[in-house]
Amino acid sequence: MNRTEEYIYYNALFDIYGNLLNERESEIYRLFYEEDLSLQEIADNRSVSKSAIGSAIKTINEKLENYESILHFLKKKKEIEKIIEEIENKKVKEKIQKILDK
Repeated sequence: MNRTEEYIYYNALFDIYGNLLNERESEIYRLFYEEDLSLQEIADNRSVSKSAIGSAIKTINEKLENYESILHFLKKKKEIEKIIEEIENKKVKEKIQKILDK
C-alpha cells in the first residue's frame, strides 16, 4: 500500500471508528494524517520522542484495523456504495448516500 492509499484507508477507518479513540489518540491521528505533520514535528509539539509518536501512530492504526476486523463497517459501506451505483432512481440513490454519509 503506497502512502496515498494508506492515507485514504486510515481516513476511511477514522471516519467510522474515530470516536472510539481517546482524545490523545485522536489528536495525534489528526496531526499526522489530516494536518500532514511529520513524526518529528508532532513529537516536538508534544515534547516527546519521535519514536513515541511513531509507536502511537502504529497503535492507533492497529486499533482502527481491529475495530474494522470485528465490525466490518467499512467493508459493508463499500459494498453498499457499489450497489448504489447500479440504482437508476436518483432520489433513492441520494437518500441512501445521505444515510451512509452520517
